[in-house]
Amino acid sequence: MSAGFAGARLRALLAEGRAVAAPGVADALAARLVAQAGFEAVYMSGDSTSAVRLGMADVGLLTMSEMVDNAARIVDAAGGLPVIADADTGYGGPVNMRRTVREYERAGVAALQIEDQVSPKRCGHLGGKAVVPAEEMAGKVRAAVDSRHDPNLVIIARTDAIAVEGFEAALDRAELYRQAGADVIFVEAPRSLEELAAIGRRFDCPLQYNASASGRTPAIGRPELATMGYRLAVYPGQTIFAAIPAIRAILAHIRDSGGAAAAPVEMASFRDYNETIGLSEIAAFEDAHGTPATRRVQF
Repeated sequence: MSAGFAGARLRALLAEGRAVAAPGVADALAARLVAQAGFEAVYMSGDSTSAVRLGMADVGLLTMSEMVDNAARIVDAAGGLPVIADADTGYGGPVNMRRTVREYERAGVAALQIEDQVSPKRCGHLGGKAVVPAEEMAGKVRAAVDSRHDPNLVIIARTDAIAVEGFEAALDRAELYRQAGADVIFVEAPRSLEELAAIGRRFDCPLQYNASASGRTPAIGRPELATMGYRLAVYPGQTIFAAIPAIRAILAHIRDSGGAAAAPVEMASFRDYNETIGLSEIAAFEDAHGTPATRRVQF
C-alpha cells in the first residue's frame, strides 16, 4: 500500500464516528496475524519494538533508522492495512523531524506518532519522564505537517505531561499541538474516566486512546470511547504480553521433559504455521511463473 493510499484509508476510518481498534505489533509476523484476524489497522508499538529487536526496555535506545526499517517490514506484512507507527520524539529538532517524516513516508505508513518527551524518552506508562517546552514540541508538529509529501499522512501528537505537569497543563499542551496542525491528539496516561471524558470535551478532532495494561488508564470498551470522541484505540502490548508466558511455558517443558511432545500450551501445527506465513501463496506464485517442479515449495 502506498503511503498516500494508506493515509487516506486511515482518515476515512477515523471519520466514521467509531473507535477503530489497532492492535500493537513489534514485527512483521504479528502484523500478518493482525491482518488475518480481520482488524482494520495496525499499530507499531515502540515499546514492543524495543523488546523484540533489542530484548530491552523502551528507554530511547532505538534509532530512527531502526524504527523506520521495522515500520517498512510491518507495512509489507500487514496485508494492506494502514499502519500507525511510533516515531518517538521525532529524533531531534525540526530538521530531524523533516527527515523522520520523509523516511516514514517512504516506509509506507499511514500515520506517525510523535511525543513531547525529552530525549532519551521512555515508555509513556513508566515513571521518571520529562517533557520539552510546549512551544518546542509545537514547532516539531509544524515541521512534521510541513514536511509531508502527501497531505493524507496522519500526524498524531502525543503529550506525556500529565505525570510531569498535571492534567490541565497536558490539555493546554495538546491544544497547542492541535493548533500547530496535528490531525489526531493523544493525551497519554489519563488516570480516570473523568479525565478521559474531559479530554473528549476539550477537543473536536479525532482522539487516540492507549489501552495499556499498566493500570494507569482505565480499561474501557470502544463503544463508550467513541461517545467521548476517541476515534483510535491502540492496544500496544497485548500481543507480546500474550506471547511471553506461552514461550516461557514451552521452553520450560522442553527443558524439563526432555522433548517437545505433549506441549502444555496450544501450538500451531506445521501446516498452520506455513499457511500463516504465506507458503501456499508462494507455491501458487511459483506454479504460475514456471518454477521447475523439483524447485517448487512443498509442505
